[in-house]
Amino acid sequence: MAEEEGDKTTAPADQSAAAPVQPGLEDVKAWEGYQLDEISGQGVAKVEGLFVDSETGEPAWVLAKLGRFGKTVPVSVRECAAAAGKVWVPHEREVIRNAPAVDPSMPLNREQELQLLEYYGIPGSVGRAAEIADRPEGSVTSKAPA
Repeated sequence: MAEEEGDKTTAPADQSAAAPVQPGLEDVKAWEGYQLDEISGQGVAKVEGLFVDSETGEPAWVLAKLGRFGKTVPVSVRECAAAAGKVWVPHEREVIRNAPAVDPSMPLNREQELQLLEYYGIPGSVGRAAEIADRPEGSVTSKAPA
């Protein structure tokens, strides 16, 4: 019986230790100019900037520039891993290339973000979608950092 109780008290600690640590604002700002690679490691874009949550200021989206004169597409920061001058995302090249474009000088509203999250297959009940679900329709939810 005592062993079972011990297992119950350690389970939450194990779960929180396994939770991914989200990169901070300074970390994500440092990714600017990094190569953005798709799931197999092939280069797709360059990190051009980021959008932060309009209320908390925490990083929400990495902005990836597709080619020298290509469009800019957002990728959820929560799906990124970075090291050694590269950012990896769990999507194939075509998914990233076909993602909806954004204007880096214009903020995103709630509906735009929800459409992007749906495009990437991120359920509305978790992560960023859950964070912004209760915000008013049409409200600005992410923007370039100040």
